[in-house]
Amino acid sequence: MLVIEVEEFGGPEVLVPREVPDLEAGPGEVVVKVTAADTLFVDTQIRLGAAREFFDVKPPYVPGGAVSGEVVSVGAGVDPAWIGRGVIAYTGGLEGHGGYAELAVVSACGLIPVPGDLGLREAAALVHDGVSAYGLFERAEIKARDRVLVVGATGGAGVLLIQLARAAGATVIAAAREQRKLCLARGLGADIVVDYSEPDWAEHVRDATGGAGARVVLDGVGGEIGRAAFDAVANGGWMSAHGSSTGGFSVIDPEEAVRRQVTVQGIGDMRMGLIDRKRVAAPVLEEAAAGRLRPLIGQTFPLERATEAHTAIEARSVIGKTLLIP
Repeated sequence: MLVIEVEEFGGPEVLVPREVPDLEAGPGEVVVKVTAADTLFVDTQIRLGAAREFFDVKPPYVPGGAVSGEVVSVGAGVDPAWIGRGVIAYTGGLEGHGGYAELAVVSACGLIPVPGDLGLREAAALVHDGVSAYGLFERAEIKARDRVLVVGATGGAGVLLIQLARAAGATVIAAAREQRKLCLARGLGADIVVDYSEPDWAEHVRDATGGAGARVVLDGVGGEIGRAAFDAVANGGWMSAHGSSTGGFSVIDPEEAVRRQVTVQGIGDMRMGLIDRKRVAAPVLEEAAAGRLRPLIGQTFPLERATEAHTAIEARSVIGKTLLIP
């Protein structure tokens, strides 16, 4: 079978296609024939060796933390009725066997069935970003008439946050860069769009909210853009500073947050165990199957072109979700 292996920490060129023996399921495990492998910005940071304080991984390894596909075999102690079913699953790939592969071995207890009305590629686009977006939506307690600022609004999670907030009756302000992304955000339901490449963009948000600011700010970008987003939070508001695609997480002055009574959460607050992931994933998949939540698959790459996928993600030239297709 074909896998993509990181030979050593470095640039996208260290992602090398390799032929390896097919995997076999051990006790409590299943083998999934991969339809689509999820990709995340964090995958590029792990590959660079820039996230070693968070992820204990050493080359060589197969990256990728989640897949969608069909169960093709089961190990001892696993119900054979899983064979032939469409699923999403977390690979735990940082142990060396990840999702950038034609076959993935995963724990049977982590399998999440995909509803029959939902495509497996669409399910793969939700396995991380859908769960993260819904988790943020729950923690922020977004409700009708809230003003919600989504920073990085055309990323995989951003497009879902727009839809979730709109469905709750909130006014959505989408922050992105480039006209095509702003148009996309408006098409997804954003009431107001702002270009965060403009130096005074946070003031535009304040002006659009009558000077009050947004009660909820969801920062999926980080860096100075995320720091500026903090200026657009209403006093007494709520902010998640979980993004780092501009080179680091937003640094928010804790004393200023206390003075303005703003609750600030970071990437650590988004972490979920498997039980919580499965709890959140089920309604996300059902909403998508019913057509009420639409993931945006902006681009796909053949598995063997993982280098190109990582290059595009790092250049921030992608929209929505990027998938690898074996």
